[in-house]
Parts: sequence; structure tokens; C-alpha cells
Amino acid sequence: MTSDQRVVVIGGGLAGLRLAQRLGPAAAVTVLGEETHVPYNRVLLAEVLAGRYAPEVTALPAPGPALRRGVRAVRVDRAERAVHCDDGTVARYDTLVLATGSNAVLPPLRGLFEPEGRDLPDGVHAFRTMDDCLALSAAVRPGVRAVVIGGGLLGVSAARALAARGAQVVLAQQGERLMERQLDADASALLHAHLTSLGVEIHTECRVRGLLTTGAPAAPLPGTRPGPRASNAGGADSSARPALVDRVRAEPGKRRGGTETPRKVTGVEIADGYRLDADVVVLACGVRPRTGLARAAGLEVRTGIVVDDHLRTTDPRIHAIGDCAEHAGQVYGLAGAALEQADALAALLTGGTGVTGEPAQYTGTRALTRLTLTTDGDHSLDLAAFGETTPLPGDDVVRLADATRRTYRKVVVRGDRLVGGVLLGELSTVGALARTWEGEEAPHDLFHLLTDDGGH
Repeated sequence: MTSDQRVVVIGGGLAGLRLAQRLGPAAAVTVLGEETHVPYNRVLLAEVLAGRYAPEVTALPAPGPALRRGVRAVRVDRAERAVHCDDGTVARYDTLVLATGSNAVLPPLRGLFEPEGRDLPDGVHAFRTMDDCLALSAAVRPGVRAVVIGGGLLGVSAARALAARGAQVVLAQQGERLMERQLDADASALLHAHLTSLGVEIHTECRVRGLLTTGAPAAPLPGTRPGPRASNAGGADSSARPALVDRVRAEPGKRRGGTETPRKVTGVEIADGYRLDADVVVLACGVRPRTGLARAAGLEVRTGIVVDDHLRTTDPRIHAIGDCAEHAGQVYGLAGAALEQADALAALLTGGTGVTGEPAQYTGTRALTRLTLTTDGDHSLDLAAFGETTPLPGDDVVRLADATRRTYRKVVVRGDRLVGGVLLGELSTVGALARTWEGEEAPHDLFHLLTDDGGH
């Protein structure tokens, strides 16, 4: 690659900017960033929502003139090797990199959209971008009734942040436990207890069916009246449900005449027919890779944009990295993987080599999930999870738990290899464990690795 080679990167997030930084003067790089904000670290949005960080604290290193902010790519012309943008400009490329990221999943809830409409009701927020974060932050005040739909990593982060702002928070999780993808049952139970201690009301196995808005009010059943707001009782059995809901059946209402008055959310309808009153609803139902440009350009798309070990799509001049890319059947959706892919692609484009001296390639990311639930006082909780946290038949499990210190450590060993682990409350050993896992080394003394001095 020479300095006059034109590299166009679609996406001004973590992956796209890391690639531009790594390429430096080795190519003529243009980054098309759809958002107008200064590029930011999405991982820190929950801290902005909680009021601990100002938005500018999340800024990524200045990308310089390579970044065009507020420009959306609308079409890729592979024959002409050109990217057409919404402002009428055309960016021509020798190499194109799709770093389009992912969008928040908007679940198919009754009342989320009007017929033929795409506007969310007032008070309903996704939690994916800085605009989402700032809009949600502006809507939150002490005592506001907030319902978070989704108990994964994003939902847990949002619920904790809202509670820190003084909101009355209910977290509705359809699955059996919080953070099912990362945590085992014991670790999830500790997380559940921690959030409850912060005043977050958690209900698992709780499926949300729809939203109630001012445009479609709920009609109470004869003889019923609103009851007290939910307590901190968890679970989904019928004995716990009276504490969860205002004792009002949610019935579909009729839309008011006229469209000049915006719809505003007033509650959440549970699948069993009961409802939760809400001033704010946060949709934390996961993310979906942004693949529209790639699909329209005729590239292979499954869950994400399919790439090989050189991060090439089915067009050898087009690559994909970050949340939008699918490598070896996996879409990571994690910051660590996005950075590794950007570094690997930069090495590939500049003719770099791997540790063996062979041409560089991307072989996958061994992803570690880490989350700090910071609060005022002594209510903070750190957690980390990596690999396979649920053992298979024949696996060995080593577990250390201390209820007094609110710590939990568990590793899963298959044969003579560490294949996964989860830690809550005390992460001093996570470095040593992660190195053993990533290096596929045989752990010689698991108890030593799990104790405090194992991380030194």
C-alpha cells in the first residue's frame, strides 16, 4: 500500500477510527461518520447517563481531517468503486472498509409504533448512541418511574445508571436470569441482589407485550383499581405478580382523533395482562449489525457481513470490521474484538506479518466481558466473564464464594485447559486467569490463580 492509495472507511466509531489511526500516513484515508458528535467511546455512555461523566470525557482521540462528521453513506457502487453520500458527495476508493456498527433492536411491542409510523412515543428511548443517552438523561429526574426492558449487559448498565439518578426503576427480563449470556446462575443471583440493594426492582421470566400511551389508553376492568407500585420481590410466579403491577388490566384503547398531539408512554403491558405505570421506558433488547449497505451492494450477509481471515468480504476490495462483521460464523459486538480487527486489518493492508513471520491474518477474538457497576458509597460491584461459564458433562469446576465480601469466583476446566470463568466483586485475579485462558496454557494451580496473589 502506498500513501496515494484511497481507503474509505464507512463508520466513525471505535473500529473505524482505530483503523484510520493505525494506517496513519500509509494511505489517503477518509472516514465517513454519520453522527455529528465528536467521536466517543460507546462503552462509557452509562456513566454519562448516571451523571458521573460529562459527554466530552467519552471522546476518542482526535481523528484529524480524515473524519467527515455528519455524513451518511447511502450507496456503494462496486463497479465504479464509489460511495455515494446523503449530502450529494461521492467518495472514491481503492479499498473500502465497512465499520457500520450495529443498531439497537426495537422489539415488536404493541403500541411502539403507529400504523405506517416510525416515531417512538415520547418517553420511550433506545440506549445506543450519544443522542439516545442525552435524550434519556434529559427525561430523568428523581422519582421518575422508569421501566427497563431487557436484562442483558446493556439493560443492567442502564438500570444502574437510572437508579443512580434517583429514578424508580423496574427491570423486566424475559429470560430466567440477568446477563444470561455472560453469567452462570450463582453469579447472576449475586448481581440480582446487588441491583436490588440499589433500589432496582427486578422481574425475570417477565415478557413485555406492549406499551400504553396517551394515544391508546388502558381501560380498567370493572371493580379494579390501581394498587401500589411494585416491591422488590423478584420472580414471575403468580404470587409475586400483585407486587409487580398496578392492579389494572391493560386493554387496547382507541387512538385519539388528530395527530397533532404526540403520543406519550404511560405504562408497560405485561404478557399476563397486568401493567406497570411508567414515565420513561428504555429498550435494552440487544443490537443488530448494520448490514443494509452491504446487502444492497450484493455482498454476502448472514447475521453480519461475512468476512474471511483477511477480513475481506465477497468483494476483495471491500473489508468489514467491528460490530457489523461476521467472522467464522460469529458476530462479537464487543469493543475488544473491534479493536483487534482494526489492528489486524491495518497490518494486512500495510503488508505486516504475524508473530510467526507469515502474512498477518485475523483468527478470532477471545473476548472478555468486564463491567463496573459504580455507585456512591460502598455499593460498587465489578464483574468479569470469559469463555464458557457453563460446564459441559465431564468438565471440572472450581468455585470460591464469600458472601460477606460479596465475592464469587468460578472457573471451568476441560481436560487440562481453562475454558471459561466468571468473577464478581474482586477482580485482582482476572489478569492471570485471562492470560492462562487466552494462551491455552495448562493451569498448574487453580486455587492459586483464584486467590488474590494469583493475579500478581
